[in-house]
Amino acid sequence: MGRVICCGLGPGDPDLMSVRADRFIRTARHVAYFRKKGRPGQARRIVEGMLAPDVREYPMEYPVTTELPFDSPQYNTILASFYDEWAARIETLARTSDIVVLCEGDPFFYGSFMHLFVRLKGRVELDVIPGMPGMTGCWNVTGVPMTWGDDVMTVVMGTMPEVDLARHMATSDALVVMKTGRNLAKIRRALKAASRLNDAWLVERGTMPEQRVARLSEVDDEVSPYFAIVLVHGNGRRPEMGE
Repeated sequence: MGRVICCGLGPGDPDLMSVRADRFIRTARHVAYFRKKGRPGQARRIVEGMLAPDVREYPMEYPVTTELPFDSPQYNTILASFYDEWAARIETLARTSDIVVLCEGDPFFYGSFMHLFVRLKGRVELDVIPGMPGMTGCWNVTGVPMTWGDDVMTVVMGTMPEVDLARHMATSDALVVMKTGRNLAKIRRALKAASRLNDAWLVERGTMPEQRVARLSEVDDEVSPYFAIVLVHGNGRRPEMGE
């Protein structure tokens, strides 16, 4: 009986991967990873040059990404069927061999692997290797500490309604906005409504070769890449303020 081993890859730079994940990836005989149709896939790109020459690869291509609203019944039905199919295929393979599943960031933090995990739990042996969340790599490349003292950090999705985004932005200390992409203009408006726009940073492809770090107020783009995060750093009590 084999295992399903999900390796968290971290924010994008292979050097930021854990030693344990590196070891499993380099010795894997079977490797699966998610990707958009027609694309090599970011997870596969991160491990380029690390896989054994005779490894068997299983690209799990999303049947839909941005073509449908993510909260529509049709979108959920299509994705559920996709995850069901791949869970069954991976379970069959794991009966005789270990299979490594690659996951950007940390598998249990908004990772696609979670959808396989809930389907495979109790059916096969699972080993999940944590990874550094992408946001950690992003706030480090800004060169500014993310939280201080009693700051509360809030993580929101750019896909949320604009009024909800503005409400969270106005009441949080440190802020992380994920799933920017086509939602960047909406995020910008919400930050402005919450009086936080001038403090916001846009980090695209943090820790990767194409990294871009800029003040959001100085960026004219209406759309950002998939691997982009908006950050607002906390300003809580600092040591020089008597903490």
